Amino acid sequence: MDLEGFAKRGLRRSDPDVESKLIEMILEVKEGVSGEYARRLARAVLEEAEVTLDPQGEVFDLWNSGVTMGEFGVGSRGLGDFYAHGKIAEVIGQTDAVVDSRQLDDSGAVRAGDEYIVLTVDGMHSRLSDYPFLAGFHVTRATLRDIYVMGARPVAMLSDIHLADDGDVARLFDHIAGIAAVGELAGVPLITGSTLRIGGDMVIGDRLSGCVGAVGVSDKLTPRKDATPGDVILMTEGAGGGTICAAALYYGRHEVVDETLNIKFLEAAAALLDADVMIHAMTDVTNGGIRGDAKEISYTAGVKLIFEEEKMSRLVNPRVSEMLESLEIDYLGVSIDALLIIAPQSSARKISEVIGAVGVEIDQVGRVEEGTGVELHTSDGVKDFEPRFRESAYTPIKKAVGEKTPRDFSDMKKMVDQAAQRAVTKKERFVDMIRNER
Repeated sequence: MDLEGFAKRGLRRSDPDVESKLIEMILEVKEGVSGEYARRLARAVLEEAEVTLDPQGEVFDLWNSGVTMGEFGVGSRGLGDFYAHGKIAEVIGQTDAVVDSRQLDDSGAVRAGDEYIVLTVDGMHSRLSDYPFLAGFHVTRATLRDIYVMGARPVAMLSDIHLADDGDVARLFDHIAGIAAVGELAGVPLITGSTLRIGGDMVIGDRLSGCVGAVGVSDKLTPRKDATPGDVILMTEGAGGGTICAAALYYGRHEVVDETLNIKFLEAAAALLDADVMIHAMTDVTNGGIRGDAKEISYTAGVKLIFEEEKMSRLVNPRVSEMLESLEIDYLGVSIDALLIIAPQSSARKISEVIGAVGVEIDQVGRVEEGTGVELHTSDGVKDFEPRFRESAYTPIKKAVGEKTPRDFSDMKKMVDQAAQRAVTKKERFVDMIRNER
């Protein structure tokens, strides 16, 4: 519960009851505190909120776009999210990296002598806050996947954990245990990190958030941009991670969570790195499901992708598939955590043999052609394979919000464009100012 945000909203609309409302919230969350303590805390919150409502100085200038994260679908792994990530790359600007945010890969790479250093970070699934071990386990698996699909071997990890003021310290340790469990299974140590409270004293409650980052090394890369016409597309089995856990938890299908507790993806990817086989590109099926990943690859590499739906559906874990089907959740639009490999036809057999040898199922599910866009071939013909505005709704609240594109999406994009451009201008202004002061 964000006391500062609540206080500032109340002050801006001159709410005469803002103090009493803050006191009520504090007493509701902080069990056992006195009314006098709640009153002192509320007044301190209001004091700090008031003096920071309108700070003076160029560095504080912020032009609001008028578009919220939720309205635009940022973080919801759909069209709005992909668009926002493209704008983030514009704000960052040109870099000397071999792979950076412009390529829309989940990790970046720089050259260091004869090798590449690959870096990535993943945020924990927000709906797993009440299940710290699961949150730690799946965010760690996700970040290691992102290193592997760039063709690198992960060598170390870091964590950043934020637990709100009223969260029990045991939640911190449980989360670390989930991270460390994957680290031990994959042989990648967690060596550093940060532990903070969300918003310090200004946020009450027990919400947990955070991320896990990883660094890897390689002498060659397999970025999405290297997908080439004539390549074939192979996919491994997938049982999901944080997304599938959230669906199972919030629909009361808790037994399905156990299906996600494995490191099959990491074992398959590690086996490929040990094999002498040509691979052009790899990715993990996460961002908005296969729909989202396919669109990003097509855009980044400038190619057309053809997928065979029947082959893909067979690679989804049976228990996970049954749950998704019974809940009317489109498996093509959610993260199933499969490994997608794009390689020359001549490599397909060896890739399948290598991955099969570690007990992971794999099949050839498509091909790469000249052109643009993505096609899904089904028994009923060619079907729409565009990502939705948001990923498939996989919890009750996501179904309530819906997946449809807002009618004013084009207008929102214009406002987002303006916000990104203003951020670029501000960045350039302060870079120039600091350089000129040297």
